[in-house]
Amino acid sequence: MSIPNIEQPEYLPIDDTLRLHRYEGRCSFALSWYQDAAMVKLVDNVAEPYTLDKLTRMYTYLNQMGELYFIEVHENGIWFPIGDVTFWREDLPIVIGNAAYRGRGIGKKVISALIRRGASLGYESLFVNEIYDFNTASQKCFTSVGFRPYEKTENGWKYRLNFTENGCSADFFIFP
Repeated sequence: MSIPNIEQPEYLPIDDTLRLHRYEGRCSFALSWYQDAAMVKLVDNVAEPYTLDKLTRMYTYLNQMGELYFIEVHENGIWFPIGDVTFWREDLPIVIGNAAYRGRGIGKKVISALIRRGASLGYESLFVNEIYDFNTASQKCFTSVGFRPYEKTENGWKYRLNFTENGCSADFFIFP
């Protein structure tokens, strides 16, 4: 929504069973994800479950900063949300909220699709504002697709992906 002069697509297909669906102002179904204190700790470094008001404020903010999507999977003939991700040059916050879908490579596929989007928009680099030292799953996910830590923060590292590094192009970021 808030990338100047760029229309956010309603859907970003990833594969036959995975897509990103543009945020449309509804989020109450996601509250259960943010009630998981362990998951919230990975996101905020505080294990305090969200209220619906806090969740709504978070999504409003993320939607203003970049393109906010719900991660959807297709099973048994229906699409349903399992997490969220925001695409903007300065950060790529992602949550696989439904614990049953963690550890399946979905995060890698989603980030790879957003890398391709960034390359297609002519970005020279993408950033992750912070991944906490204890969040090894996120570290592995982002480094597996080319992000590298570049600046230490109080609780972790900032990460960056440079498209021009080692001659990489958008074609480089196509993953099975």
